[in-house]
Amino acid sequence: MTDNRLIWRIGGFVFAALVVAIWQIQANLGLISPIYLPSPQRAMNSLINGFSNGLLLDRMMSTVERMIYGWGLASLLGVVLGSIIGISRAARSYLEPMLEYLRPMPASAVIPVMIPILGLTETMVLTVIGFAALWPTLLATIHGFSSIEPRLTEVARILKLSRAGFIWKIALPNALPDIIAGARISLTYALILSVVGEMLSGREGLGQFILSSARLFKAPDLFAGVMLLGLLGYLSAMLVAQLEKHLLKWRKT
Repeated sequence: MTDNRLIWRIGGFVFAALVVAIWQIQANLGLISPIYLPSPQRAMNSLINGFSNGLLLDRMMSTVERMIYGWGLASLLGVVLGSIIGISRAARSYLEPMLEYLRPMPASAVIPVMIPILGLTETMVLTVIGFAALWPTLLATIHGFSSIEPRLTEVARILKLSRAGFIWKIALPNALPDIIAGARISLTYALILSVVGEMLSGREGLGQFILSSARLFKAPDLFAGVMLLGLLGYLSAMLVAQLEKHLLKWRKT
């Protein structure tokens, strides 16, 4: 198992290196104008310079702050509401039609509604981020709490567990894998909507940096911002994966 993972990881690095090599070859041959597609070296230099002068670091921290804040609030709300709905059949019956109506709605479609109400403000951006990040955690929590095996419920009844004891000792551990899986997807949505919100509202962040670089034909800065976004997404996924390993170390893998 370990050997297979190592092989796949090496293969991933080799493929990434191959993509960069092809990118560099086309830059050397001039197949695409450097105005639109700079060489990897120019993009990397722009990334390094952006961190050296603090410009990219400030933009990145603004985006990360919005992403974490919106994701945290959405996750908290999603877990609380999801646990209530998942445990209560009555709540599921009453709320399921509304949830099914709102669930497939793209978060970007909410932006034109939020702009007249909240304006091009920080609150608008965070609201849109929260709306996008809420659904994966909410639906995963509902599934986790509503899919408890009947025999576990019977054990709780035999042991005469209180309602709180049942939730803490049986329902929550049963739902935790689903909750973490939903939180991982929610974090990705939060990053995406942070960038989109910054582009539309003009708030300081990587989204605004990328958009202004594109408008000014600063291709190296544009690609540096995109590369940094990819790195943020990768590191975010790794952090949630490590959290999952820590919280679910009791499970057999």
